[in-house]
Amino acid sequence: MTTATQAPERVGPPSKAARPHPIRDTLIKRSGIGILTLILVSILVFAATQILPGNAANAVLLNTATPARLHALEVQLHLNRPAVEQYWTWLIAILHGNFGTSLANGASVGTLVGGRILNSAVLVVLAGVIGTVLGVGLGVLAAARRDSLLDHVLSVGALAITALPEFVVAVILVIFFAAVVWHLFPAVSVFAPGTAPWSNPAELVLPVATLVIVIVPYVFRMMRASMIDSLESDYVQMAQLKGVPRWRILFVHALPNAIAPTIQVIGLNFLYLAGGVVVVEYMFNYPGLGQALVAAVSDRDIPQIQCIVLVLAAFYVAVNILTDVISLAVSPRRRLPRS
Repeated sequence: MTTATQAPERVGPPSKAARPHPIRDTLIKRSGIGILTLILVSILVFAATQILPGNAANAVLLNTATPARLHALEVQLHLNRPAVEQYWTWLIAILHGNFGTSLANGASVGTLVGGRILNSAVLVVLAGVIGTVLGVGLGVLAAARRDSLLDHVLSVGALAITALPEFVVAVILVIFFAAVVWHLFPAVSVFAPGTAPWSNPAELVLPVATLVIVIVPYVFRMMRASMIDSLESDYVQMAQLKGVPRWRILFVHALPNAIAPTIQVIGLNFLYLAGGVVVVEYMFNYPGLGQALVAAVSDRDIPQIQCIVLVLAAFYVAVNILTDVISLAVSPRRRLPRS
């Protein structure tokens, strides 16, 4: 009696679907962490506004508050319910796009903050893009002329600018270009309600220039250091021995490998702009999220404070995810699936 021998299982490389894909896996993982982060931020924001002295009813009534009026308004605003129930009702409303009603003027918070988001986004995007291009370009130039007079001037200048806070840079720009030396641009950026920021480009110059000056040194220093490391690598030296033109060595061989660490700094700069824009908007009276947050804190407009903080937190999460994905995408060794 003979027994049939089983054919050995064929072992081969895993299918493409089974291979881990760095960009896809990072996107899924970071998105999950980002959603969890936003939930935790919403809990902290709600809890922080709950432990403030008084409540929203006190903030609305102020000196006209009486026990009867306070009780009636607390019932209307659902402040007499347990904190957990209040949070759940507030979270469900946010998921449906309802951020509540402003305590300062009774208008919808979504309507009040919507235009401000656009104004701040224009400021952040313009400053971020211009600062990134200048920082990367100057970093490549300084690395290409390492230890030259230009390199030393740019490095010392970048180090000096990093010691200046935003409001100092803003005051210097106003003195030189708006108030004392030259009168080229307006010292404040006031837009009529419903007016797009780009319809008055002159009023954007000084706020954008302030933010650009503040962020350029960080991009410049990281780009310079990364480019120097790339220019000292073996593959660049091999390209030099083969007689490859200097411009091709810089932009084809060195720059793609030096840009990944700089992207992390660029992402951090965009996160910094989301916070630094508060000071700049206040200095130039720019109608953005920063000015709205300052006014909301002054008026104790809790729904508007909660909305603005959540918007800023969502921006932080989105930029972090985008930065990680771009860093993988520009790194050939890390972006390809591994077997």
